[in-house]
Amino acid sequence: MPERRTDPEATATSAAATPPPVPLSVWLAGQQPSRLQRTGRYVPASMAHPAKMLPVIAAQAIADYTAPGDLVLDPTCGIGTTLVEALHLGRDALGVEYEPAWAVLARRNVQHARSQGATGTGRVVPGDARQIDTLLGDELRGQVTLVLTSPPYGSSLHGQVTASPGAGVDKRNYRYSRDRHNLAHVGLDRLLEAMIDILTGCQPFLRPGGVIAMTVRPYWERGALIDLPGRLTTAISDRTGLILLDRNVALLAALREEQLVTRASFFQLAQVRKARAAGIARHLIAHEDLLVFRNAAPASAVAPAADSAHLESSEPAA
Repeated sequence: MPERRTDPEATATSAAATPPPVPLSVWLAGQQPSRLQRTGRYVPASMAHPAKMLPVIAAQAIADYTAPGDLVLDPTCGIGTTLVEALHLGRDALGVEYEPAWAVLARRNVQHARSQGATGTGRVVPGDARQIDTLLGDELRGQVTLVLTSPPYGSSLHGQVTASPGAGVDKRNYRYSRDRHNLAHVGLDRLLEAMIDILTGCQPFLRPGGVIAMTVRPYWERGALIDLPGRLTTAISDRTGLILLDRNVALLAALREEQLVTRASFFQLAQVRKARAAGIARHLIAHEDLLVFRNAAPASAVAPAADSAHLESSEPAA
């Protein structure tokens, strides 16, 4: 067989055109149930939110991608998980929340964190994150080290149940909102459009080297598995100046020696059991993706942040 020769120039060109692999790590986010992760650290009413970011995931992301004194922004902050974990880690935090009831709870959680000795400062701004460029002041442009958020997954998720013998199951706290303008109600295509608008609006607030991180999981809808992480990654890469920097897999089940212990909600378990009873192969979703993006183009120079002056406002101190 004749010797196969390789064109060095062609090989170099091919290698240069191939993007480097995205770093991947696995986080153990489910060693404790969500309720235990929040007990004493959040006000009890926080459990009413149907799809909260796990505190362990928020804390790990903040610890990995920021330093003490940095500013963290969550444009869809819900009851304030990102803010609370940032404050406890000595970061400043700013949240935007569309639903008034969740914004009130986020403020209460910020105040609670401060009362427990958290050294960071926090502020919650009510409003639609799709207009974030008008909600936040120009003084915050170029000051955010980490944007950390999670999109809504649908109008009805998770929640809580009480099962009583002979009385059936009482479901509660399983809806984001009944406001039809809430992103939980808009469907997948409009949700992708909205998330592009939100992340594009957040970009001017990033400081040089700052990143945008999003925790997101696939979900079942009408018998189909929706790859929301993949759809979001493609949309963000195609339509913004952001590129994927890291992909972290947050394991939602508990790891006990060589076995996984599920943390699935009643609703997730019920969906899988119904599907299997109908002869449909389905498994529980036991992870979330923590997708981390950075600007593809070099960031322009901005004025340095002034210590704890990130969040000065006319609002009462948290």
